[in-house]
Amino acid sequence: MAVRINQWLERVSERATKHAGSSWAFTAAVVVVLLWLATGPIFHFSDTWQLVINTGTTIITFMMVFLIQRTQNKETQVVHLKLNELVAALKGASNRLIDLEDWTEEELSNLHRHYRRLAQLAREDKDTHRSLSVDSAEARHRSKHYGNDKSAA
Repeated sequence: MAVRINQWLERVSERATKHAGSSWAFTAAVVVVLLWLATGPIFHFSDTWQLVINTGTTIITFMMVFLIQRTQNKETQVVHLKLNELVAALKGASNRLIDLEDWTEEELSNLHRHYRRLAQLAREDKDTHRSLSVDSAEARHRSKHYGNDKSAA
């Protein structure tokens, strides 16, 4: 039963997300605001008249926050999975990169320093056609220049 409810909620939220981002939804919002503005003189721009648009926009904004977050979470997960597949499939790529989203900020900072070092070595090398790996920046750099390791080039 819970699986069916979850599937139904997922279908509803996917449709709502798709429609909320459409030109028709934007047009409908513009029409609602124009109608509300046009009724202002009829209701003498009363507090109730203002409350109608405030309440409506608050409810829609509240619901949209969750739709946007759901969509962003799903898209982020999809991007992570696609990147993980690429890292796992590429020979020479470090499989340690597959779970970067679970690393601590300190671990990410260390990896960032490593990549900065790789960039520095590449700038010093002046040959933009060589690739540098994550695992051992300086060792791979030396092996490209002094060793016979063809996989490092």
